[in-house]
Amino acid sequence: MSELVDPPLSGIKIVDAVSGALAPISSYLAHLGAEVDRVHPVDASDPVDLAANAGKVWRSFALDSDEGHALAGEAHIVVAGKGHDLLLKGLRGLRPDLVTMTVSDFGLTGSLSDWRGSNAVLHALSGELSRSGIRGREPLLPPGDLAYQCASVQAAFALCGGLYRALRSGRGAHFDFAALEGAVQALDPGFGISGSATLGKPAGLLSRDRPREGFQYPIFSCADGFVRICLLSKRQWRSMFEWLGRPEQFASPDFDRTSVRYNSPDLLPHIADFFRERNRADLEREGQAHGVPIAAMLSLPEFLETEHVRARDALKRVSVGTTEVTLPRGVQTIDGVRADFDAAAQPADPFPEAVDTCDLPFEGLKVIDLGVIVVGAEQARMLGDLGADVIKMESRSFPDGNRQSYLDFGMSVSFAAGHRNKRSIGLDLRSERGREIFLDLVAEADVVCSNFKPGTMDKLGLGQATLRKTNPRIILSESSAFGSTGPWSNRMGYGPLVRASTGLALAWRYPDDPTGFSDTITIYPDHVAGRICAIGVVALLIRRLRTGRGGTTAVAQAEVVLKHFAAQIARGGDAGESTTGKVVFAAEGDDEWCVVDPQTEQERRSLAELLGVTDPDQIPTALEEWVVAHPPEEAARVLQQAGIPAAPMLRIADLPKHPFYTEREFYRVEDHPWLKETVRAERYVAKTDDISAPPNRPAPLSGEHSEEVLAEWLGVDSAAIASLIEDAVLEPLHEDTRKAAKRHMASSD
Repeated sequence: MSELVDPPLSGIKIVDAVSGALAPISSYLAHLGAEVDRVHPVDASDPVDLAANAGKVWRSFALDSDEGHALAGEAHIVVAGKGHDLLLKGLRGLRPDLVTMTVSDFGLTGSLSDWRGSNAVLHALSGELSRSGIRGREPLLPPGDLAYQCASVQAAFALCGGLYRALRSGRGAHFDFAALEGAVQALDPGFGISGSATLGKPAGLLSRDRPREGFQYPIFSCADGFVRICLLSKRQWRSMFEWLGRPEQFASPDFDRTSVRYNSPDLLPHIADFFRERNRADLEREGQAHGVPIAAMLSLPEFLETEHVRARDALKRVSVGTTEVTLPRGVQTIDGVRADFDAAAQPADPFPEAVDTCDLPFEGLKVIDLGVIVVGAEQARMLGDLGADVIKMESRSFPDGNRQSYLDFGMSVSFAAGHRNKRSIGLDLRSERGREIFLDLVAEADVVCSNFKPGTMDKLGLGQATLRKTNPRIILSESSAFGSTGPWSNRMGYGPLVRASTGLALAWRYPDDPTGFSDTITIYPDHVAGRICAIGVVALLIRRLRTGRGGTTAVAQAEVVLKHFAAQIARGGDAGESTTGKVVFAAEGDDEWCVVDPQTEQERRSLAELLGVTDPDQIPTALEEWVVAHPPEEAARVLQQAGIPAAPMLRIADLPKHPFYTEREFYRVEDHPWLKETVRAERYVAKTDDISAPPNRPAPLSGEHSEEVLAEWLGVDSAAIASLIEDAVLEPLHEDTRKAAKRHMASSD
């Protein structure tokens, strides 16, 4: 097994005093070579604790001890739980270059700061729970602890941004990180970019009820289980049509449109009949051969036993004392080698003296964004939100799927969310001159982000070797569904297919309903995978500060799921296993719900006292009767006052006016020159007074900045630009697109 030479965060020292569900925060940095000292007890017999803290140095003393102070005095980052805020403030007074973070469920400010959280509580207050389940049934709590897992990634990215600025400028930062804010941003943001199948419509405009069964990414029974398909483009539908044997009833060109296929009463039953007598493996093989995005619905244990997981060497047996467990290995591949949790910190060259005066961490950096759909949009957008000049590379011949829109000029609130703080250049990369210009841009850039199927850039003559030869300092970031190696590397992969293959979709169903699959409109792991990609980019930028050389980072989205279910893998269980009983209860009102989720024995005693029962077996019935007699907000408030984790279930439309978000000024409304709809965005990556808010550059129309970018980045004069446009090498903003956008803004509807 190859070992990573010079991990990107070698030389970085972190002190971690975080307990509980947010302990994974620093693990993402430990895997990349940072020396993380864990100054909080770790229970090696607990798979959850072990999975969250693998790769860290476990210390027996506390942060507020003399030994803890000594470690903090040499650290670049100190991250701690609630109650350490005064200590962190004192450390920063002594060390202006120090990056610190206080983590808690609801932050240090606001009327909910003393509330108790849990994974279920975060799902309820983030709007995720309201979108999970099947229309007409109760909301279904997602499996695992995805809310905390995704929040941890958001916190890790914020720390990386603060660290990079500190190394450049000598100015640290303090973050007041709330897990709820992290979950809202990194799991499936209701006001964020959505998948192409939604045509850009915001989640806040979806039905108040759960989605209807089988919506968007249908799942079909077959001889030995289930399979899922994703028909997102005309080409994919036509491949499916050929595979079905060209049935006459679906031959109309109207079926090229996603909306027509969704609304057809006959299409899904016809596909179901076609699949019913075949097995999963044959359907996968035939579908892939026809160019149809399809995946077998596997359980997590089944996925772990696949040839692909073995070929990727994605798991490792770990011994801690008398405990031996299986854990997923690191989710990042750096310079072609997996960055693993047991990589020892290595000596590193010193960082140069900080001289930059930047405010936002990535000011002055140039990023080329080749990304598409959600993962591709998010990784570069995260860099743009912290100051980078991000150029989205586009082509009218191969448009980003997120340009599909209910508006006819390729803009939507979804696209606006995923591509704010970017500019757009249209360039024909199939032409020799277009590729030359692209390489000229690469020579000026710091980062290139992409998430194509492996091999796509090589086919264009723009593979890693070519880009690295053009610019040895370039940072290259790649993401794909299943990685660039292994037998599944060439599979067409989307989030729904990743969830199907890894066991998540099979686990995300009602216990009493084998076909009650409930992940249909959730965008996971796309948003969080994009953030993990961005963490890898920043880590390599940090390494470049001391070495001057670039590097590559790659993320397989399926392995992000494995990372988030590490505790279940360590226990030898499935993604759907749960130690929690019923936590979602009907409240007073029409389709109103409240989460009640006691975590400790003391909280369960408090709940029994509140309900006036002495027999623990009476609690479920008494709780159902009590909650249904109260509005959800009132029920949650009373329960929280009694020290019991609880929350009302919020819809996406509820978030902007909820006290938690208003008091912490989480959302802002952004003006967009081509949208009449309200565009909302997060006001910060993580709450801080030390780093300015993200810029407010609206998402571009396709090719809107083509001439501007070539003039600014390459100094191309107007005559040369006109020639490139005439030769169809450079694609400026199309006049029809501009006119359509103007008509939309002038219309009265």
